[in-house]
Amino acid sequence: MSGPELQLWVSDTLKRLSHSSFRASFSLSAHDRDYARSKGKETINRHAHELLRGRIGDAMPVKDGKQTPYRGHPVFTAQHATAVCCRSCIQKWHHLPKGQELSDEEIDMLSALVMAWIERDLAAHPLR
Repeated sequence: MSGPELQLWVSDTLKRLSHSSFRASFSLSAHDRDYARSKGKETINRHAHELLRGRIGDAMPVKDGKQTPYRGHPVFTAQHATAVCCRSCIQKWHHLPKGQELSDEEIDMLSALVMAWIERDLAAHPLR
């Protein structure tokens, strides 16, 4: 999935997630917004890829279901908001089965979703 197809999937998925009161309850802390803005989109995107690959990319991630903190990095918050926090949520919301390693394309797809959510949060909370 790439280009317009990926953008449509991200848009549709964010809309679907907005109907969950739990997923819709998340927003970045002021500290995480400052961090994201100071590091820039490219760096945060790299972090998203690294964190997703390292924490949820394996077929059987260590401490699955408890591996993603709720705070400490903008990507962590975005993972919970976008249901990219553990393999059970990924299977339920994104239909990527547990028990098999995520491909590079799947990591790219989930990272794009996380980044879109972060960008939307930053736009909703402009600098004063």
